[in-house]
Amino acid sequence: MTERKNIVILDGYTINPGDNPWDSLEPLGNCTIYDRTSPELKLERARDAEIILLSKVRLDEAALEALPKLKYISMLATGYNNVDVAAAGRRGIPVSNVPAYSTESVAQTTFALLLELAMHAGLHDASVKAGEWISCPDHSFWKTPLLELDGLTLGIIGYGTIGRAVARIASAFGMKIIAFAPRIPQDAGRVPVHFVPLEDLFASADVVSLHCPQTPENGGFVNAWLLGLMKPSAFFLNLARGGLVNEADLAQALRSRQIAGAGLDVVAHEPMLADNPLLSAPNCIFTPHIAWATLAARKRLMAIVTANVAAYLAGAPINVVNGQNLK
Repeated sequence: MTERKNIVILDGYTINPGDNPWDSLEPLGNCTIYDRTSPELKLERARDAEIILLSKVRLDEAALEALPKLKYISMLATGYNNVDVAAAGRRGIPVSNVPAYSTESVAQTTFALLLELAMHAGLHDASVKAGEWISCPDHSFWKTPLLELDGLTLGIIGYGTIGRAVARIASAFGMKIIAFAPRIPQDAGRVPVHFVPLEDLFASADVVSLHCPQTPENGGFVNAWLLGLMKPSAFFLNLARGGLVNEADLAQALRSRQIAGAGLDVVAHEPMLADNPLLSAPNCIFTPHIAWATLAARKRLMAIVTANVAAYLAGAPINVVNGQNLK
């Protein structure tokens, strides 16, 4: 009989807060599931694991060296910047991610933020409940100028599966699509899109939306200079990674009315810190990193993670992000 492998999930709560059980994974090995793991506990909890599943717990080279039994890592996310994948590769440890599970949910949240910036539904709901419609002398009122998306230009940074899904929805709203990608795809899909240099995108878009991965090279690339190219009427959206943005520069752009507003699902430090300058910036709206978190998306994530582990156990890992580094 084949020996069951030890599988340790270090931070499973956000994937399964009670509505998305680990039933498909548990038959594959001896599963130990932790809702959350502090940095001080990660080595103790992971020391007997051959397989580790994680999302936000960091495994740097020192941690990998301290875990000699570790043979395989699967992220509980698409992003994998919390693991030193090159160091894992040098130790012969494949690292897999979970691609494309949240595409439609992220695209949906992109437009939830954009529509809130355009129509201020929350503001008007609060004003109605405060009695302002009851006391209004007219049949209708609005607290702030309202914006129609039809005919506006959406600039998408990163044209992978999520960028394309956002473009499809934007096209249905009648928006024009421009995009920037380091490598322009040969087949950009059915939605008309014009690829432009990054500076041109910031200068000409009415809405700039981030949908690119964070790498060591692009941290904080959205800075005062690029924001200074934007129209004063333009909106900025970040549904990718908070570390892509210089938050002090974005806060200043909002305070100085260099841009009209921002919608953010991510910030550089999560959970958010109390001194984040964007908290006090005008017309900056937030969701707390929930674009990925619909139940439908989390069920797809669970299915792909299970497939990742099963493929590793079968000797043919899938969705490996560090294959070029494996010794």
